[in-house]
Amino acid sequence: MKKIRQYFYTLSAFLSGFCLVTMTLLILAQITARLMGFIIPSSEDFAGWLLSATIFFGLAYTFNEGGHIRVTILLSRLSGKKRRLQEGFNLLAGFFISAYMAFYLFYTVYESYDFEDVSDTYVAMPMWIIQMPMALGALFLMIAIIDNAIDYIAGKTPSYISSENKLSGED
Repeated sequence: MKKIRQYFYTLSAFLSGFCLVTMTLLILAQITARLMGFIIPSSEDFAGWLLSATIFFGLAYTFNEGGHIRVTILLSRLSGKKRRLQEGFNLLAGFFISAYMAFYLFYTVYESYDFEDVSDTYVAMPMWIIQMPMALGALFLMIAIIDNAIDYIAGKTPSYISSENKLSGED
């Protein structure tokens, strides 16, 4: 099971990195093309869509590695049972927020597909293709929160806390 979880988080990081590298190459290609007197149609639009995909695909990996911004200065003042209850509340709130976000992003993808929406750029792209990485990234984040919540309920230290402790030297 641990190996599957690691593959999942690695996939999330890989997809994010792939989108980032693709965006970088596209921007470099556009710069080179402009120097030669050409343009790549809608390259700015594709770069923006890839940036969105980079961010959303990276959410699960970043959460699991303790990279999201948390108010640890307040949490560090709590100890024992109070901190554990606060972490439980945070995971519960994070689950509901990510589930809400994933549901409505997938609903938006469905509506875009159903209504055959296309982008209003030079290169008309089906909107559902553009929106799908955001929906998948939100789903990945929700799964990561559930994964860490299962560890929390089992009495183990969630991965994001372990990673935070390693970064702060509290290991």
